[in-house]
Amino acid sequence: MTEKQEEGMVSSRKREPVRHFQMPDTLVGKLRVWRFLIARRVVQVGTLILFIGTFCWGWKLFNQPVLTGNMSSSRLLDVIPLSDPFAVLQVIASLHWPHMDALIGAAIVLVIYLLLGGRVFCAWTCPVNMVTDLANWLREKWGVRSLFVVPSKTRYWALLLALVLSFILGVAAFEWISPIAIMHRELIYGIGLGFIAVLGIFIFDLLIMARGWCGHLCPLGAFWSITGRAAQVRVAFDDASCTRCGDCVKECPEPSVLSFKEISQYGMVRSGECTNCGKCIVVCPESSLSFNLRACICKSSSQSAHGSTS
Repeated sequence: MTEKQEEGMVSSRKREPVRHFQMPDTLVGKLRVWRFLIARRVVQVGTLILFIGTFCWGWKLFNQPVLTGNMSSSRLLDVIPLSDPFAVLQVIASLHWPHMDALIGAAIVLVIYLLLGGRVFCAWTCPVNMVTDLANWLREKWGVRSLFVVPSKTRYWALLLALVLSFILGVAAFEWISPIAIMHRELIYGIGLGFIAVLGIFIFDLLIMARGWCGHLCPLGAFWSITGRAAQVRVAFDDASCTRCGDCVKECPEPSVLSFKEISQYGMVRSGECTNCGKCIVVCPESSLSFNLRACICKSSSQSAHGSTS
């Protein structure tokens, strides 16, 4: 394809009318828009219910307790260990060697999230996400402005600090103050003073800084952002149909991951900071965004590039 032809295609795309997302009037249409949100809440609430049901009512499957422990370390059917890799990393940093079950559990969880998409934990599993999403929804509804903003990269410094403190104190430092662990304990064992920490995050995100905790400060989110760079489930991008309306960027909790220059070059969102929440997909009026496997996207992009040069 010649340069003039390429320029013609670009100019043609630019002449296409820009449409913006509009919420459908029908219930079926609304449910389609909310499909990922509903699925995320089912997973988040369902996970908590399994923990609560096993602890409070002794739920069993195949004569084994369904899900015991907590978000940091648990057992599925009393056979499969599941451990938070970042919690295990903190234990190692504290100069204590984790039990073999914890190491196996961390490896299992790491592989699962590497396949599903790194920070998918933040949007699909973490219970605190429900709190921060509510705070963000209210601040948009009420028009609350942030009092200040810190760089999103601050969370990586928080991750480093958690590891350094674990080494100095000899304990898994972040696990002692983790709002995820606190919220889990309060819901399982009964709401007490610990829930003040969760309320503090809600107020912080609502009145102080938009998506302050998840988007800027959480070290666990930073950990999954790093590992998420190798994730296999990605948000695919079709540059030809995109009119650059910007609705996806406005909706995305991590708008920096939707750099049109980068995603048009690679045909997908490559950043590990993407949570795979699906918010960008449902608001795209041209259906230019979708979930796909990295290998399929790369293959499609390679074929397109080959076709353009032939």
